[in-house]
Amino acid sequence: MIHMKYLVVLEKSQTGYGAYVPDLPGCISVGATRDEVLSLIREAIELHIEGLREDGDPVPQPSSISEWVDVHAA
Repeated sequence: MIHMKYLVVLEKSQTGYGAYVPDLPGCISVGATRDEVLSLIREAIELHIEGLREDGDPVPQPSSISEWVDVHAA
């Protein structure tokens, strides 16, 4: 088994959390709590990669990065 580490973007909403993986288009999840959505997106990533492999499609390598940017708002 190959270990891969993908960037996951979390977004808080009024009803819970959403998560998506920029390097795996269409790989998304939602949950009521941060812990729940992280658990579900981990499972979604594994299933997404499994589906790509079964279909004979290439598995995108993790390449997204993130950075915080400080700004001065008026």
